[in-house]
Amino acid sequence: MVLDIDGNLVQITYFQHVKPGKGPAFVRTKLKNVLSGAVVEKTFRSGEKVTEVRLVRRPIQYSYTDGTLYYFMDMESYEITPISAETIGKSQLSYLQENMECEGLTRDGNVLAVELPQFVELEVIETDPGLKGDTAQGGTKPATLATGAIVQVPLFIERGDVLRIDRTVDKYLERANK
Repeated sequence: MVLDIDGNLVQITYFQHVKPGKGPAFVRTKLKNVLSGAVVEKTFRSGEKVTEVRLVRRPIQYSYTDGTLYYFMDMESYEITPISAETIGKSQLSYLQENMECEGLTRDGNVLAVELPQFVELEVIETDPGLKGDTAQGGTKPATLATGAIVQVPLFIERGDVLRIDRTVDKYLERANK
């Protein structure tokens, strides 16, 4: 559920209804700002009114960038929409690749936020060679992926391997099937 609180669009990520022995009931919440991703805690008193906002999730596909704007195609209407880097988010930009299907959160036809898939498959373009016998403690090394993202990977990963990455925590999961 998305709410409009003080002009900010926030999504409820956690709530707890509390009914103390004395006094009126209240609800504790954790709210995530849809645009910035910031998380805040807020307590609502019993009977307090909030405004619900309807955001529509639409499938969009990344096409290209001109250096300042990123262009996405709406998969239903085939319209091309320019979206700024701030709207996409710096953490997501490091995993964005051509023809990637994403979700656009829209309100009144305007894209407010872009959500990339949680798991992405990317090729390793640069990493240090792993040394044999250097795995006693399950060591890791940095690897640069095709989009420029850098993640820690096991020592056996080599240049050219395609990896499955959980982009929400920048973590290597496994080698992707070729």
